[in-house]
Amino acid sequence: MPARHPPPLVRLGGTPAVGLFILTLLAFVAETQLSQYVQADLGFRQPFLIFYIVHSSFSVLFPLHLLYLCVVSKYSLNELWISVLDAARRHLTPKSASATTIFPTGRFYRLLAYLTTGLTLPGLLWFIAVTLAPVTDVTALWNTNAFFAYVFTVLLTGGKWDSRRLIAVLIATAGVLAVVYGSSTADGAASDASNDSLVAAEPRRARAAPLVGDLLTLAASIIYAAYQVLYKIHAALPDDPEVQSDALYSPIPEAETPVEDAGEHVEGSLLIADDIIHPLPFGLYPNFLTSAIGICTMLVLWIPVPILDVLDIEPFELPKTGITYGVIAGIALTGAVFNAGIMVLLGAWGPIVTSVGSLLTIVLVFLSDAIFGGAVEAVTIWSVLGCGSIVAAFAILAYDLAQGR
Repeated sequence: MPARHPPPLVRLGGTPAVGLFILTLLAFVAETQLSQYVQADLGFRQPFLIFYIVHSSFSVLFPLHLLYLCVVSKYSLNELWISVLDAARRHLTPKSASATTIFPTGRFYRLLAYLTTGLTLPGLLWFIAVTLAPVTDVTALWNTNAFFAYVFTVLLTGGKWDSRRLIAVLIATAGVLAVVYGSSTADGAASDASNDSLVAAEPRRARAAPLVGDLLTLAASIIYAAYQVLYKIHAALPDDPEVQSDALYSPIPEAETPVEDAGEHVEGSLLIADDIIHPLPFGLYPNFLTSAIGICTMLVLWIPVPILDVLDIEPFELPKTGITYGVIAGIALTGAVFNAGIMVLLGAWGPIVTSVGSLLTIVLVFLSDAIFGGAVEAVTIWSVLGCGSIVAAFAILAYDLAQGR
């Protein structure tokens, strides 16, 4: 039986959280458009390499955040760094040993391994799925993670089924299906020449394994939903000033042998210094974890690159023009901003509101394609109704959040 916790009480988090949410949505739209441009217009079709570059770029978020705070705040670099370590120590140390100043290195590495796997595995499954199943199926199934996030939240926290939230999640999921399949219907009526050019550009999508691709996407969606909920429970700081969900937190389970955490002091004398910053500045701790994930990605996920090249699945090549390098840098920047924003919002808003809110990216990408991409023919009554449903669902959840429900 999972541990039972009172349902979390969250709030909108004021201007920082709302502003970050808007920036996160815009970053995703920019990342999507730049990714399409670099592959379709510039001809640089290296999706896994770009995936590796984007996730590795997470490593710069925490250093940049530290630099920003050193410039605009009264805190020194040493104070900020020691305070982050102290927050991690207090967060990961079992309550029975809360008086210790020993940094729980083993528990931190274990948490980092979980986070890296949870964020990377769904992306890799999606990467495989798009080569096997229709893009419409992959997009629709992937975005069911909002529904699964709600299910996992109830099951893992022992919360009650809330009819308002359940209806909002179902409305958002139905809206996604309407946008994806409503737009694909319009695409099906397009000219044969356009369809032929699309097939020629992406021949692997014609492979006859749609069921496998759909199952992989569904697995990716479920894993990502579980990741969001478990991040909220185990990784987000329970005493963040933007979060009122202390009772939801559960520590990472104890290892069978505590030897791994014993005897390793990290800045031990400084962790009990008087200049500890508490609470930490908004978003600093999530960015610390996100950068650590980026470092793990950089050190490990380069390994598939030569393997994919040898197997001729994705022959390795470097960009040939300066503009391609620039666009890839833009993809890395916007991808890092989007994922960092999601990590912060998972702690501030929780997985249900964040996952439904992220569905608004579908609306924005749809509008940007119609306005700037010339895809006016994709606008159908179903896609308009779907976009409206997603917006309405998020509005319901945001209202509940603002009311403290």
